[in-house]
Amino acid sequence: MQPAQLDLEKASVSNGTNLVTRLNGKLSLETVHNFMQTLRPEPAAHLVLDMSGVSFLDSAGVGALVSLFVHRRNLGKSFAIAGLTQQGTAVLQVAGLTRLLPNFPTVEAALEAKN
Repeated sequence: MQPAQLDLEKASVSNGTNLVTRLNGKLSLETVHNFMQTLRPEPAAHLVLDMSGVSFLDSAGVGALVSLFVHRRNLGKSFAIAGLTQQGTAVLQVAGLTRLLPNFPTVEAALEAKN
């Protein structure tokens, strides 16, 4: 069995205060440590996570999303999720987090909502 993998691809948006990071792979127990180490120190004022490439999201991944959201909010920075798959949406619904975590159908919608 291959180890779970999560690739993070950063793409800053033209105005410099927004950062879009595309996630590809699994956001799960095996990958949350690297996810948090990479994104916690992110200085961008507004972070959008493009989750359309996430093939699997488990409770550890959800916990990492909540932790990142709270961390950024405490620093006066914002955060949004975009492009969740059906599985990811279902996991957030079961966890009761669809109202807590800003969630948009597309990256463009997440960026527009912030402006």
